[in-house]
Amino acid sequence: MCRANGAPEPAGTGDEAGTDAAFTALLEDSAEDLYESAPCGYLSTMMDGTIAKINATLLDWLGLERDAVVGRKRFADLLTIGGKLYHETHFAPLLRMQGELRGIALDLRRQGGDRLPVLVSAVVKYGTGGEPLLIRVTVFDASDRRSYETELLHRRKEAERAHAEADEARQQAETDRARLADALAVLQRSLVPDSLPAVPGLETAAHYHTAAPDQLGGDFYDLFPVAGDRWAFFLGDVCGKGPEAASLTSLTRYTLRAAAHHDPEPAAALATLNAVLHERYTADGDPRYCTCVFGIVEPGGDHGPTIVRLASGGHPPALVLRSDGRADFLPTPGGLLVGVLPDAPIGTAETVLAPGDTIVLYTDGLTEARTGPGRDDLYGEDALRAFGADLAPAAPGEVITALTGLLDSFGDGLDDDTALLALGVPADSSLIRPAIRPATSFPA
Repeated sequence: MCRANGAPEPAGTGDEAGTDAAFTALLEDSAEDLYESAPCGYLSTMMDGTIAKINATLLDWLGLERDAVVGRKRFADLLTIGGKLYHETHFAPLLRMQGELRGIALDLRRQGGDRLPVLVSAVVKYGTGGEPLLIRVTVFDASDRRSYETELLHRRKEAERAHAEADEARQQAETDRARLADALAVLQRSLVPDSLPAVPGLETAAHYHTAAPDQLGGDFYDLFPVAGDRWAFFLGDVCGKGPEAASLTSLTRYTLRAAAHHDPEPAAALATLNAVLHERYTADGDPRYCTCVFGIVEPGGDHGPTIVRLASGGHPPALVLRSDGRADFLPTPGGLLVGVLPDAPIGTAETVLAPGDTIVLYTDGLTEARTGPGRDDLYGEDALRAFGADLAPAAPGEVITALTGLLDSFGDGLDDDTALLALGVPADSSLIRPAIRPATSFPA
């Protein structure tokens, strides 16, 4: 080869000379030196295990002198107590039977008593007549490997323990969640009537849907007798969720019940509730409020029409299903949230229920259910009116059953509690049935 300027390339370089020198040194390395200074331990034993030859590497590892080992010790004497037992029961019998063993994990005992983890391979040398002459043994230091395996086993045990603890915690959390759901369900049921009373001349039905089993809802309703043959009913929705909402619900229900017995006029009952909530919460700088519709029904029976008077504080309008197939809202305009102002305006309305008519109260969980492919639309009052028109005429039990099915059809689009209460005059007074027990649904 030539350089770029045409001058001949030198026959050799300094690097090549160094490589040749190193290669020559390897060729001059004696077999004895290779044996003694090998990076692993070597020893040869008689067939009874007496050590006949051992290299310096293994002696250094064990801290032993050659004169104290060769011809004086057997291979088993270099092992720990457990290693000796394994040697007698497995290693030696298998070696005699197979003629060789590879990669057997043993522990050698150092001079100071420390253990040296090793991997041992052994092969029997046979004479020309097939008789066993001696055993050649190769020993590899496995300290790093043993440390790695120990650490790996430790990590595995830690991982298994962590997994077991996580699984136990998960099971405990599931148990606690189930207990909490049961407790909340019991408490939730205590905030609504166990059953609706039988009202002479009327049919009634109710339903309560709780959106989340781990939260107390804020919807409520009730039906109870007041003076004379009149009956009071109400339905509403307090702000918030959880224990605070439950406390507000309880206060609201008992306040309305007490107010109705003192003055059964719907507007007066809501005015009393507004004063109580405003004084209890807003005056302390922690405003709480609710929407509510309160009504008085006077069943006419065979003596006259059934009259319903309503008062509303910011609540969605009642839906009336007529016997002629019409469905219309009963507006109560001007009503404000109950508890916000000292003297909140209250909307009022009155209607007459003819035989076959049904009035339905509901909370906004129904009309604000999310619909559509992307759950971007609200069900709304127009859809509810159309749904009621398709049902009319219908008795209270039929209406609540149909609305319950509608709620179920919303799936995950129904993310708020929903209370339903229906009152109706039977089309045939002879077919008046006892009140239908309220149904309460809780998600799985």
